[in-house]
Amino acid sequence: MTVVDINIHHLPEDLFSNEKILNGFLGSAPRGFGEIARVETMESGKRHLILEKPAGHQNLNYVEGDYSAEAKLAAMDEAGVDYGIMRVPVWQEWLDLETCKAVNDNAFSIAERSGGRLFATVCLPPWGRADMIDELKRCVDRGAVGVQLACHYGQLYLDDPTFEPYLEVLNELGLPVIVHHTPLPVEWRSVVDYTNLRREYGRIIDQSTAVGRELFSGMFDRFSNLRFIHTMLGGNWFANTALMTPHRPNKAEALQRLDPTGGEKIQQYLRENIFFDLTHPHSWGKTQIEAALQINGADHYLFGSSFPVFYSWMSQGVEFMDHEVEISAADRELVMSGNAKRMFDLPI
Repeated sequence: MTVVDINIHHLPEDLFSNEKILNGFLGSAPRGFGEIARVETMESGKRHLILEKPAGHQNLNYVEGDYSAEAKLAAMDEAGVDYGIMRVPVWQEWLDLETCKAVNDNAFSIAERSGGRLFATVCLPPWGRADMIDELKRCVDRGAVGVQLACHYGQLYLDDPTFEPYLEVLNELGLPVIVHHTPLPVEWRSVVDYTNLRREYGRIIDQSTAVGRELFSGMFDRFSNLRFIHTMLGGNWFANTALMTPHRPNKAEALQRLDPTGGEKIQQYLRENIFFDLTHPHSWGKTQIEAALQINGADHYLFGSSFPVFYSWMSQGVEFMDHEVEISAADRELVMSGNAKRMFDLPI
């Protein structure tokens, strides 16, 4: 069975040795909003890029050497992954255009050295300026298979009118959009005290909020060609699908507390515009993954590993999907490669 991992993290291979690129990353984190970016040296001698919010609460960690082309391909060989799609994890929320250009160029370099096994997506500020659209078109011409976005920028989720100029271009081009979570949701203070609540559930809140705002805003009426692929199973959205689809009550109520309209539209958006990254599926559990595929459809989920957050997640994820999840062979093929091949138009 062919396996495509759509969630292989990418950072410039010279991030820790190229002062200009490193400063581009460190300087982009908005310190005035409590985002603290720093580098320290580990006991192993490798350098370590850390993002904290608030001070003393780590949300993101990059280790020197983990993001090379060689590391990616070696892990893929060990795990039985044939192809991978790269994206910048989390940090794209802040990167400026010049740093994004360097990130994109290195992604294309890795793709070219991978023997056709790795594919690049476009990392770009989402403000729709002419110079940013020029960079988008340059990357598409070089072979980018899709675009990546953060699910919010500062205080703004993607349904905000600020993003419409960029979304209009993406809609016209018909490019698939990977929507990666950010380190914390906009409303984050209730989850920061405990590591797993902050670093796992914080990302789930971020994604489920993003998906909900996109669905209820009606943005896909304006941009019907957009296909958003959300990480973290869309923040557990399979568990919310029925609950968050408007239903009309079967009796007259004294007070209408919920909006009962728009259910058909929500279902349409979920069919046509919203898809899900099946991020390290073994972490979620057999029952949960089978339920997600049954509720939203196997044609709406794409396998991902978040490599190299944990090296083991790639191999564990493949093993889990191959041998533990009880689904049809046709559904397994869709999740593990068919959906990725179709949506990103992969030449595989």
